[in-house]
Amino acid sequence: MGERRGPRDRGHRLGRTARAARTTAGQIIAAAESRRPQRLVERLWGELSEAIGEARQLVGGHSWRMSEEELERRYTHLVGNKNLGEAGVDPFGFSPHYVRKVIPVLEFMHRVWFRVETHDIENVPEQGRCLIIGNHSGQLPFDGAMVGASLLLERDPPRMIRSMVEKFAIRTPWFGTFCMRCGQVTGLPDNCRRLLEREEAVMVFPEGARGISKPFRDRYKLAAFGHGFMRLALETGSPIIPVGVVGAEEQIINVGDFTALARLLNTPSIPLPPLALVLGPLAMVPAPVKYRIYFGEPLHFTGDPNDDDAVIAKKVAVVTAAIEALVSRGLAERKGIFI
Repeated sequence: MGERRGPRDRGHRLGRTARAARTTAGQIIAAAESRRPQRLVERLWGELSEAIGEARQLVGGHSWRMSEEELERRYTHLVGNKNLGEAGVDPFGFSPHYVRKVIPVLEFMHRVWFRVETHDIENVPEQGRCLIIGNHSGQLPFDGAMVGASLLLERDPPRMIRSMVEKFAIRTPWFGTFCMRCGQVTGLPDNCRRLLEREEAVMVFPEGARGISKPFRDRYKLAAFGHGFMRLALETGSPIIPVGVVGAEEQIINVGDFTALARLLNTPSIPLPPLALVLGPLAMVPAPVKYRIYFGEPLHFTGDPNDDDAVIAKKVAVVTAAIEALVSRGLAERKGIFI
């Protein structure tokens, strides 16, 4: 038979149960009344308000606008370094005159909307072939546009980069022509090889569509890099400039993918922003996040471009690690998403 417990023992047990119940209830109430979500919203609203104030000052004072003299100087430099035909267009469809007309829009996006902050841009050589390799994100390719804008607007002398883009972008009516006139080229190895042989700076996002369309939960996690860029670097003797872009991941939040619609339109993906059902296409307008772009030191590789994938993969891993380090630096240095 079990030992009988007296009133004092029963009272002690009841007291402990009551105290445990009060503790649990307090924890539940504290969790229910937690201000963490509220503090996050307040912080983001504060950052956004600060960013809007900064943008207003820039617009009001016209301090973001490049003078006509400076624009002409940069345009003349670009034209002087391009092999253009009689119509002012190169064999790939690039037109410096067309770029000059869109520079005001590019400048507004660069200086006012995204308020781009560049670091170590002098690591991009003034001339000669090179491959600019970066992380890709943001659902829409504003990251590539801002890297290109940085080299046009911030570097002195300026440098025009030629971006490798998905085939479907070039095939899209009107937009495809816009891409070509602005210097972008279908991402085929032969096109990249020809540009490098012409001593161009070529930008490649080895993550491709996997990088730009990643869901928000995978932000700043690099997708697997393709090996093609490394084989071309070895074949053409081109240095690689790693680039880390911080900020683009938050410009358009992606929580899913319209897979069926993407297949119907023959596009790699169509993101699903949280407010897509309410705002429709307006949900794809990028938020005025602050961009930080870090240019790493040139990387030089030697070897046989036809080596086995295992050998090439080790070289690609060096580039991936360099970009991850630049992204980590940017995340550590930024004060917030909008500032």
